[in-house]
Amino acid sequence: MTQRVAVVRRGRASQAGRLLAVNFAACLLLLIQYLLGMAVNLYVTIPGRHPGAGASNYFAGLASGLAWVIPDGPGWAAAHAAFGLALVLAAFAGIALSRRAGRVATSASVLGALAILGAGFNGISFLNYGHDFSSMIMAGLWALALACYVTGMFLAARRLVRGSA
Repeated sequence: MTQRVAVVRRGRASQAGRLLAVNFAACLLLLIQYLLGMAVNLYVTIPGRHPGAGASNYFAGLASGLAWVIPDGPGWAAAHAAFGLALVLAAFAGIALSRRAGRVATSASVLGALAILGAGFNGISFLNYGHDFSSMIMAGLWALALACYVTGMFLAARRLVRGSA
């Protein structure tokens, strides 16, 4: 009976391991963000009047709404918004780590980060204007981001297995 032993070499395999860990962490963070969003959807009523609500200048309203919801908004909404900002930072860190992993892995990471950023913009748009389509777009972009990071996990795992064989 033959046993296969995986030997992890520094360089390509360890880079693939880091990329696998980052993509796995992104998937977990996205799932936590999903649960926070469900809590907001079920248990939070956003007041009709708050900084940024109904702003005529979208980007000024975006900044005002975000600056209001995190320190002064309802608890679940504040956690959802703060976690979203952390998710954006993590997505950009993922891009930095995926740069040497190949074109497909980098593309998946960039697309995932753009989807997270777009979901954030639509989340604040929903906060400020209350349009249901903003919430739907946010959910669709969440799903796209999750698909991108699952793809990144698959690519990193495949590279890790090939590097240790």
